[in-house]
Amino acid sequence: MTDHKTGTREEWLAARLDLLAAEKELTRRSDRLAQQRQELPWVRVEENYRFETDEGPASLDDLFASRSQLLVYHFMFGPDYKAGCRSCSAIADGFDGSVVHLAHHDVTLCAVSRAPLPQLQAYKRRMGWSFPWASSYGSAFNYDFGVAHTEEEWRAGAVSYNYRENRDLRLPSGELGERLTEFAWSVGTDWDTYRREGPGMSAFVREDGVVYHTYSAYERGLDGLWAMYQWLDRAPLGRNETGMWWHRHDEYGSQ
Repeated sequence: MTDHKTGTREEWLAARLDLLAAEKELTRRSDRLAQQRQELPWVRVEENYRFETDEGPASLDDLFASRSQLLVYHFMFGPDYKAGCRSCSAIADGFDGSVVHLAHHDVTLCAVSRAPLPQLQAYKRRMGWSFPWASSYGSAFNYDFGVAHTEEEWRAGAVSYNYRENRDLRLPSGELGERLTEFAWSVGTDWDTYRREGPGMSAFVREDGVVYHTYSAYERGLDGLWAMYQWLDRAPLGRNETGMWWHRHDEYGSQ
């Protein structure tokens, strides 16, 4: 016998209508937030960032691929990683289905990581992905957009991420520390190396030949990009998490 509240169909419908009203308000609020994002001031990008892509060397302007809008996913894959971050990999599993639709709406979606291009290409083949993925190896791009930090910054005791300064930079103790250590191990490195990268996304627009930065988000600001979580939030038991349970999609059988 279930411990969860049960009821009649009529009771369910009444509760569902209450929830529907709350969902509609959340939708309207989300629409207002989207408009607020679009009303942010644009900041001209002055730096001449250079990338390596499957097509050869590229500028930030080139990443637009003839479109006027560019969405960049800052994928955690540092030069010393042996594989991409598990969380970023779970998010990226949803990219290929969106790329073609975005492209037909004047938007290019591209991942960017600091690892050299051959490492990205090999991992991309392993994962079976086809979305554009550029290497910013040797560029300040990831640092300037808040998703990479030097070891010197960590040693100084203050790292800025997600629009705030983080001062407690020690590896947490207990279960959380063990999980983070496992995540570092899963990319083939240690915690000190793993932590130099962070996830995020940035948006850019090109107008009259000028590129502008329009928006960036980090941490739970990326929740909406995790397709699996949007489904889990509608499942009977919700996220039902006791830890970092997810793996790369080709690793579940080996766990």
